[in-house]
Amino acid sequence: MELTSAEYQYDPDNFEVTEQMLADYKEHGYIMIRGFLDKEEMTGVKKVLEESEMRSKYGYGIPDGTGKEPKFVIWGHPGNDVTGMIARSEKVVNTSEKLLGGEVYHYHAKFVQKDPRTGGGLLWHQDYGYWYQNSILFPDLLTAFIAVDKCEKANGCLQILRGSHKCGRIDHLPQGGQHQADLDRVKDIKGICPLEYVEMNPGDAIFFSCNLLHTSDTNSSDTRRWVLLFSYNLKSNDALRPHHHPQYTPLQKVPNSAIKECTNYFDLSGKDFLDPDIDKTVKAHKQEY
Repeated sequence: MELTSAEYQYDPDNFEVTEQMLADYKEHGYIMIRGFLDKEEMTGVKKVLEESEMRSKYGYGIPDGTGKEPKFVIWGHPGNDVTGMIARSEKVVNTSEKLLGGEVYHYHAKFVQKDPRTGGGLLWHQDYGYWYQNSILFPDLLTAFIAVDKCEKANGCLQILRGSHKCGRIDHLPQGGQHQADLDRVKDIKGICPLEYVEMNPGDAIFFSCNLLHTSDTNSSDTRRWVLLFSYNLKSNDALRPHHHPQYTPLQKVPNSAIKECTNYFDLSGKDFLDPDIDKTVKAHKQEY
């Protein structure tokens, strides 16, 4: 497995964000934490994603301009199922608060699916390229990206330009159903900021800045590529106007043990799933899954 530049191993008995982690996040725009969720925690996650009505009732695709599309489910609030316990867990929330430097709230979560051979890619973008349009003034947001399946080059793993968050917000234009960063600027940045393929095992997590340039290719393999993403915004950076993601809502943290103790796999109430028709930043295809 190809390594990234800011790697750490999760220790369930002694984990905290160190000064070195914070320095790496500021320098590289991310930190990788291997083994962030263990096998038992991932078993509960997969039960929700595979057996609940989440995909069938709330899923949709976003075209990538090549005739393919990754599939999404997006929700605004954590809820009380296993994925909600992860979003509210101390290890996710405390890490986000340490990296961003203050109280955070759950901005939204995504379940992204790339089916074998047909799963589409995600174009070069910064998350803030989308979120800037939601009246959020500062790039004080991050995402905790957690691998559900093994992520590798063949099935369209995450790619990042290390350190590109320092370039500031880049212009984005519609492409397919997505928004794409100005490719001339991306080409220039590639000459300075190294490209890294973020290969991950199930349970690995990467926390990355909303201004970090990233992309992912189509899934050309015979294996699926599922990932979970939890995005957080600083309370002090609350959106000025209502939009399709939540404004500041206090987070009720839970101990890390709540993830394994949770047996709610099917009650998805309270998550506030996104209707893509009200999202002005993408063009989605609702479809049968």
